[in-house]
Amino acid sequence: MQPYELTLAGAAAAIRAGELSPVELTESVLGRIGAVEDRLGAYVTLAAASARRSAVRAEREIAAGRHRGPLHGIPFGLKDLIDAAGLPTTASSRVGAPHPPATDSAVAARLSAAGAVLLGKTHTHEFGYGLTTPQTRNARDHARIAGGSSGGSAVAVAAGAATFALGTDTGGSIRVPAALNGVVGLKPTYGLLPLHGVTSLSWSLDHVGPLTRTVEDAALVLTALVGREGPPGTPGTADTTRRSGPPAAPGTDLPPPGSADLTGLRIGIPRQHYFERVDPGVEASVRTAIDQLHACGAELMDIDIPMARYLQATQWGLMVPEATAAHEQTLRSAPELYGEDVRVLLEAGAFVPAGDHLRAQRSRALMREAWAELFQQVDVVAAPSVPMAAVRAGQQSVQWPDGTVEAVSDAYVRLCAPANITGVPALSLPVGPDGTGLPAGLQLMGRPFDEATVLRVGRAYETASGNVDGPVPVAA
Repeated sequence: MQPYELTLAGAAAAIRAGELSPVELTESVLGRIGAVEDRLGAYVTLAAASARRSAVRAEREIAAGRHRGPLHGIPFGLKDLIDAAGLPTTASSRVGAPHPPATDSAVAARLSAAGAVLLGKTHTHEFGYGLTTPQTRNARDHARIAGGSSGGSAVAVAAGAATFALGTDTGGSIRVPAALNGVVGLKPTYGLLPLHGVTSLSWSLDHVGPLTRTVEDAALVLTALVGREGPPGTPGTADTTRRSGPPAAPGTDLPPPGSADLTGLRIGIPRQHYFERVDPGVEASVRTAIDQLHACGAELMDIDIPMARYLQATQWGLMVPEATAAHEQTLRSAPELYGEDVRVLLEAGAFVPAGDHLRAQRSRALMREAWAELFQQVDVVAAPSVPMAAVRAGQQSVQWPDGTVEAVSDAYVRLCAPANITGVPALSLPVGPDGTGLPAGLQLMGRPFDEATVLRVGRAYETASGNVDGPVPVAA
């Protein structure tokens, strides 16, 4: 096994035991990038020289007994909406940014404080406003979309071109590409992680979170991002300025390796919305995974999703005008710099009446109250992450068996948006393959700030199913 094939937890254990050095791991991952990047297009900016310097520094610190934790010396990718000092934040757009940021974003600073090694910036759908990431190709089938908008991050992790990566999620932008490329994607509770230094798409829906190969890896990254020491807002500490509720302890309730006992846990299975207009192969894979959770001891309960008919309208009613407001000046001065799909959405936002935006906010408030009541009945909700596996590049719509024609972007956002609207934590786990041989995703959602339970259930499924893949073979 090559070092780039290791999971984060495996690499961290090898480094801790002195069996692997951060330099060896970083060189292996950089070599993997060199071997596959021309076919995948995961990175917009590669910072190989600075990554090597960071790896050397990590190696010296560890040798001197100053080991910072499991992320020390681990190479990662950063979605190109997230600032890292000295690297341009282009948002994969011609609009770009005039100068590289002088300081790290809050999350990049926390990873730096944990000793992680930044490899570079990964492609996003322009400004995070789309579900395909057209610059990047699916790690499992280059003729298909990577998913978005964190497509570069998901593909890098799937292909072994990063041990882990960060993405952002406004309507599914972590979970969709995670599902389509067969990796793990976690959207934490809204406000758990700070968004300072992250280019916003829709401020009230934006989240930042990890993409990894295993649930254990996601817990390790989240723990480093949340932090435990120092005053709020400093690197490596929990941010308490934008949220209420108890601090999360994301990794403390994971079952030990080899354990998959979910006895006493209540898992809600939606009667509507989540299994409507879903590919039969995807549904079969997800229901098989849910049966596996039941075999682990969990109690399955049929539930109704509150206000389901208003979910998509609420998502668009919040996101579209907020995105337009963020781009108002550039949209007026240089609209030609935007890609056509993004420009059309931004222009459409200018025509959303203020009353509609206010009604969407009211709808969200009611949904949050209703989901809080739902989580008094169950501990976790289990459903598909996506209604279909990755479509072919350029495909604009999908026709369902009932004759309904749906835009691809609407289809992919439909099952992820509820967790953005309500702000609850949501984890996507690879399941499948479906009938086409491509992966899909099992989505697990939990109470606000109860990442621990969501991760526990995900880890139990991984353990019971043995569904933990290494990097995807990349065809010539």
